[in-house]
Amino acid sequence: MKAIANNIRISDKKLNVIAKIVRGMEAKKALDILRFMPNKGGFLIHKILESAIANAIHNDMQELAGLVISQISVTKGIVYKRGNPISRGRSHRILKRTSNVLLELRVK
Repeated sequence: MKAIANNIRISDKKLNVIAKIVRGMEAKKALDILRFMPNKGGFLIHKILESAIANAIHNDMQELAGLVISQISVTKGIVYKRGNPISRGRSHRILKRTSNVLLELRVK
Protein backbone atom coordinates (compact mmCIF):
# COMPACT_ATOMS: atom_id res chain seq x y z
CA MET A 1 0.00 0.00 0.00
CA LYS A 2 2.02 2.90 -1.28
CA ALA A 3 2.00 6.01 -3.41
CA ILE A 4 4.90 7.52 -5.33
CA ALA A 5 5.23 11.06 -6.66
CA ASN A 6 8.20 11.92 -8.85
CA ASN A 7 9.64 15.31 -9.82
CA ILE A 8 7.43 17.45 -7.60
CA ARG A 9 8.36 21.09 -8.09
CA ILE A 10 9.57 21.80 -4.53
CA SER A 11 12.98 21.20 -2.98
CA ASP A 12 13.61 18.08 -0.92
CA LYS A 13 14.74 20.12 2.09
CA LYS A 14 11.34 21.79 2.35
CA LEU A 15 9.46 18.50 1.99
CA ASN A 16 11.62 16.66 4.54
CA VAL A 17 10.49 19.05 7.27
CA ILE A 18 6.87 18.02 6.68
CA ALA A 19 7.74 14.33 6.23
CA LYS A 20 9.43 14.19 9.64
CA ILE A 21 6.25 15.51 11.27
CA VAL A 22 3.93 12.82 9.87
CA ARG A 23 6.31 9.84 9.80
CA GLY A 24 4.92 7.02 11.98
CA MET A 25 1.54 8.69 12.49
CA GLU A 26 -1.88 7.20 11.96
CA ALA A 27 -3.16 8.06 8.49
CA LYS A 28 -6.35 9.77 9.72
CA LYS A 29 -4.47 11.99 12.17
CA ALA A 30 -1.85 12.85 9.53
CA LEU A 31 -4.61 13.87 7.09
CA ASP A 32 -6.05 16.26 9.68
CA ILE A 33 -2.65 17.80 10.42
CA LEU A 34 -1.66 18.17 6.77
CA ARG A 35 -5.01 19.68 5.78
CA PHE A 36 -4.33 22.79 7.87
CA MET A 37 -0.62 23.26 7.18
CA PRO A 38 -0.06 26.69 5.65
CA ASN A 39 2.70 25.71 3.21
CA LYS A 40 2.99 24.06 -0.19
CA GLY A 41 4.75 20.96 1.16
CA GLY A 42 1.85 20.16 3.45
CA PHE A 43 -0.59 20.37 0.54
CA LEU A 44 1.55 18.10 -1.67
CA ILE A 45 2.13 15.42 0.97
CA HIS A 46 -1.59 15.56 1.81
CA LYS A 47 -2.39 14.69 -1.83
CA ILE A 48 0.14 11.83 -1.84
CA LEU A 49 -1.27 10.47 1.43
CA GLU A 50 -4.82 10.60 0.02
CA SER A 51 -3.62 8.62 -3.00
CA ALA A 52 -1.98 5.98 -0.79
CA ILE A 53 -5.15 5.67 1.30
CA ALA A 54 -7.27 5.29 -1.85
CA ASN A 55 -4.88 2.56 -3.05
CA ALA A 56 -5.17 0.75 0.29
CA ILE A 57 -8.97 0.92 0.34
CA HIS A 58 -9.48 -0.02 -3.30
CA ASN A 59 -6.70 -2.53 -3.95
CA ASP A 60 -6.17 -4.15 -0.52
CA MET A 61 -9.66 -3.77 1.03
CA GLN A 62 -8.34 -1.99 4.15
CA GLU A 63 -10.10 0.44 6.48
CA LEU A 64 -8.83 3.99 7.02
CA ALA A 65 -8.93 3.59 10.80
CA GLY A 66 -6.29 0.87 10.81
CA LEU A 67 -3.65 2.49 8.59
CA VAL A 68 -0.32 3.91 9.77
CA ILE A 69 2.39 5.69 7.77
CA SER A 70 5.20 3.16 7.93
CA GLN A 71 7.64 4.91 5.61
CA ILE A 72 7.85 8.29 3.95
CA SER A 73 11.06 9.08 2.12
CA VAL A 74 11.89 12.26 0.23
CA THR A 75 14.78 12.19 -2.23
CA LYS A 76 16.22 14.62 -4.73
CA GLY A 77 14.64 14.69 -8.16
CA ILE A 78 15.93 16.24 -11.34
CA VAL A 79 17.18 19.84 -11.28
CA TYR A 80 16.06 22.31 -13.92
CA LYS A 81 18.78 24.82 -14.73
CA ARG A 82 17.78 28.35 -15.67
CA GLY A 83 19.72 31.56 -16.22
CA ASN A 84 19.20 35.01 -14.76
CA PRO A 85 20.77 37.75 -16.92
CA ILE A 86 22.82 40.34 -15.03
CA SER A 87 25.04 43.26 -15.98
CA ARG A 88 27.96 43.14 -18.44
CA GLY A 89 26.42 40.33 -20.46
CA ARG A 90 26.82 37.75 -17.72
CA SER A 91 24.26 35.48 -16.14
CA HIS A 92 23.74 33.66 -12.87
CA ARG A 93 22.55 30.07 -12.79
CA ILE A 94 19.24 29.40 -11.06
CA LEU A 95 18.52 25.83 -9.96
CA LYS A 96 14.87 24.76 -9.89
CA ARG A 97 14.98 21.72 -7.62
CA THR A 98 12.46 18.88 -7.61
CA SER A 99 11.71 15.99 -5.23
CA ASN A 100 10.64 12.36 -5.31
CA VAL A 101 8.34 11.10 -2.54
CA LEU A 102 7.62 7.49 -1.58
CA LEU A 103 4.87 6.99 1.02
CA GLU A 104 4.03 3.53 2.36
CA LEU A 105 1.19 2.54 4.66
CA ARG A 106 0.81 -0.53 6.84
CA VAL A 107 -1.97 -1.96 8.96
CA LYS A 108 -1.76 -1.08 12.64
